[in-house]
Amino acid sequence: MVVKINENYLKLKSSYLFVEVARREREFIDNNPDADIIKMGIGDVTKPLVHSVIKAFKDAVDEMGNADTFMGYGPEQGYDFLAQAIAKDYEKYGVNLDTSEIFISDGSKCDTGNIQEIFGIDNKIAITDPVYTVYVDTNVMAGRTGDMKDGMYEGLTYLKCNSENGFIPQLPDEVVDIIYLCYPNNPTGTTLTKDQLKVFVDYAKENKAIILFDAAYEAFITEDNVPHSIYEIEGADEVAIEFKSFSKTAGFTGTRCAYTVVPKKLIAYDNDGNEVEVNPLWNRRQTTKFNGVSYPVQKAAEATLTPEGQKEIQEVIDYYMKNAKVIRDSLTDIGLEVYGGISSPYIWVKTPNDMDSWAFFDLLLNEANVIGTPGSGFGPSGEGYLRLTAFNTLENTKEAMDRISKLEF
Repeated sequence: MVVKINENYLKLKSSYLFVEVARREREFIDNNPDADIIKMGIGDVTKPLVHSVIKAFKDAVDEMGNADTFMGYGPEQGYDFLAQAIAKDYEKYGVNLDTSEIFISDGSKCDTGNIQEIFGIDNKIAITDPVYTVYVDTNVMAGRTGDMKDGMYEGLTYLKCNSENGFIPQLPDEVVDIIYLCYPNNPTGTTLTKDQLKVFVDYAKENKAIILFDAAYEAFITEDNVPHSIYEIEGADEVAIEFKSFSKTAGFTGTRCAYTVVPKKLIAYDNDGNEVEVNPLWNRRQTTKFNGVSYPVQKAAEATLTPEGQKEIQEVIDYYMKNAKVIRDSLTDIGLEVYGGISSPYIWVKTPNDMDSWAFFDLLLNEANVIGTPGSGFGPSGEGYLRLTAFNTLENTKEAMDRISKLEF
């Protein structure tokens, strides 16, 4: 006998998109050690944690050093103090949640990948194209797809999003069971209005489908008609799971804290067509496979939802969005087509002169020493685009745009 692998992993692309970006960056630096690289590719934040968060973090660490206040194993679903703060935060959008519907985790990337475990292998999956790669790769790993052909996996339904349709995904032509949506969108930075999102909620209700809604960037929304939560749409709590994160909102990329909302009204079905509540299934998955987020991190996350924390964090968000405006205005001024960056920290740039994504990436790296992310890495419809992020210093952002403006396309 021999140990056999999960051959679904062999269907994956040879490397994760950001691994390839990092490889090319290292190769360039090795050959150009004195180059001043400005990174606008991977969406990692650059601003430190705000004061109120640091204070709560330190106070919680001090508690861990005192026998009377020490905290050991916590609830896998998260501490109630944080779940209550999250539920209260949702109230400003007219959404009422029970704390048992909120599950604290160490990241939305983990949750959006792990959530598919509780659904049957034969479910038909729909994704927007371009798409955050985790949604695709985790379903490939699970065995819900066939091989890749022409940049697309057999068995997945791709909902094309490009300038021709205003980056508004159309409903699938065939009946699907699970739909991944991310808005404000990663990578395009575009948004859906309440009416546009309602189309998908209505589709899910009619077809007994489930929407997996990634709202990791909702704090960056500035437009009044763009929902901060899918649950602002009537009936969405019957058909949608929502993922939110403290990573980009509050700078927790290195601290790790997020949450997933699984409404009690959400129903799926067993092989005999019997209704099954989804909330207990996710609860069982988490209590079996997840040990929970540390007490100090959850206390720090709670501080982000206090009035003082919200004020401090809004200042950071405003800073990043000022960067986004600099990028949008600068690239528009030199004649490039630019999308996103209004209610999102991501800017989606059409490559000049029909240049392919990786060629534009290499041009910016080699000639301007600026790193973006090739759109083709996010799916077939991403070809011909490049993603830039506003998560940098204002000085670096202005310098990067100055360098790009001097290039000849």
